[in-house]
Amino acid sequence: MRRFIFTTLFLSLGLLLTGYGRTAHAQETSPTAPLPPLTIFTDYPSEVVGIGENVTVVLKLDTGTTGQIVHLAVQDLPEGWTADFKGGNRLIESVYVQPDTESTVSLKVALPAEAEAGKYDFKVMATGDKTQASLPIEMIVQQKLPPSLSLNVDLPTLRGKPDGTFRYSATLKNEGDEDLNVDLLAEAPSGFSVTFKSGGQDVTTLPLEANSSKSLSIEATPLYKMPADSYPVTIHAQAGSAAADMTLTAEVVGQSQLKLTTPDGRLSGEVQSGQETAVNLVLQNSGSAAAEAITMSASPPSGWTVSFVPKDIPQLDPGSQVEVVANVQPADNAIAGDYVLSFKAQPKDSTIQSVDYRATVRTSTLWGIGGLVLIAVAVGVVGLAVTRFGRR
Repeated sequence: MRRFIFTTLFLSLGLLLTGYGRTAHAQETSPTAPLPPLTIFTDYPSEVVGIGENVTVVLKLDTGTTGQIVHLAVQDLPEGWTADFKGGNRLIESVYVQPDTESTVSLKVALPAEAEAGKYDFKVMATGDKTQASLPIEMIVQQKLPPSLSLNVDLPTLRGKPDGTFRYSATLKNEGDEDLNVDLLAEAPSGFSVTFKSGGQDVTTLPLEANSSKSLSIEATPLYKMPADSYPVTIHAQAGSAAADMTLTAEVVGQSQLKLTTPDGRLSGEVQSGQETAVNLVLQNSGSAAAEAITMSASPPSGWTVSFVPKDIPQLDPGSQVEVVANVQPADNAIAGDYVLSFKAQPKDSTIQSVDYRATVRTSTLWGIGGLVLIAVAVGVVGLAVTRFGRR
């Protein structure tokens, strides 16, 4: 019995010692405090570049709530390539990242002129306080397209009036892999002014990014009325060795210019009430094109009638004139006085031309003669009555 008790105590003591050892070992191997965080990244980890081109990679670093100094390095950089870190316009090798703040560093990578097209990989290493992070970078090197421009227009030939503006809608495209500043020039005939507009603003130089295009408005405006003809306008777009040319055409079409007047220039006359009076008119065309299908009309006072001979004129050539007779008949009850009526000439596809004419109405002399006769009769009757009854 005593042996059993000692054996039990011995086993219990062994178990306690074993548990203590395990606890001590667990305490000795418990994990240390977490390492401070470190992150390095870029918005564009894979870029396409041209042979011999220099590239800038914008790196961003974050250390969370712990500020620390981070050392930077590049691993596995292709042979012949160079890489430098820049911050604040100076070369750097490390950066202090403040707590809860992103720090930005530029990585300048220069490719050798003899670099071959292909895919190249390297790493940016960031080493902080007891922690490290890496960022893989991929560069896809391609044969670089030379500077090239193209200039296209929707309608290269426009027709317009001698004093109108010719507006062309064009597209200027940079077909190369370099950003360009494009100078815009124009060769126009004497009497034309040419302007370029982009986004509603007048421009003479247009910045154009690689492989992009912009809309362009080209306006050719005559400084005075140009004779009817076709006028070439040559447009030049140039940026260094890259150039694009295009020829536009401004077709100035003739325009009729009508004038309606009288042979002596007087725009007034007398008419008789209730009678038709002929008013002689002259229709002239001083424009540069024939006036087609001219119709004569009038706007007379109420109750008046006006007819024309001829009423319709098929064509009136430039520099020509035609005589027109307007037969004006006032209303039968028109009282004496001045009246205004308008004579009009309406050509096809053009604006109406009109002139105001002042007509003075004279009443008929028959009414005057009749009145005198009535007065004479009345006087005679009165005289006879006086003579007869006066003697009594």
